[in-house]
Amino acid sequence: MKTTTTTDERAIAELQREHGPALFHFLLGLTFGDRQRAEDLVQETLVRAWQHPEAFDAPYESMRPWLFTVGRRLAIDARRSRQARPTEVSDLVLESTPADQDTADSAVRALDVREAVRTLSPEHRAVLVQIYFRGLSVGETAEALGIPAGTVKSRSYYALRLLSRNLPGYSRRSSARNSASRAEASATST
Repeated sequence: MKTTTTTDERAIAELQREHGPALFHFLLGLTFGDRQRAEDLVQETLVRAWQHPEAFDAPYESMRPWLFTVGRRLAIDARRSRQARPTEVSDLVLESTPADQDTADSAVRALDVREAVRTLSPEHRAVLVQIYFRGLSVGETAEALGIPAGTVKSRSYYALRLLSRNLPGYSRRSSARNSASRAEASATST
């Protein structure tokens, strides 16, 4: 049976009194101001000193360099282990995370909208592009296209009506206008 030799508790207490505050401030800097982590590292450093009584017999005038070296290595090891370990996620985070959208479904919708917009007359399509895809107001669209504001309003109304009829699975009540404009915007951006 092997017996382990440890440092005398009085020597460790003296080491703590003499070098503890300086070691703590040194480790506080290495832990970016995390007081709890710095305190833990001080304790771990003192445990190492307790486990290695031969360090007291070394030809040092002071134990401070040995303590700082051990503390620095412990801080580096702790940082590396935190970086290597993936962040733990609780069930609460998973429950509150929204489900990803089905990209295949949105791609199909974008293709449907693109095809439906192609069936519109160039005049109707030009009005929708200005209002829904470029975000212009009725007045700005009228100025850009060189037509009266009333014509812009009627063309956008009839264009949206045609789109709601030509898009499968869309109805007037299901806000086809908003879905069509979002899907077309994503289709034209790709």
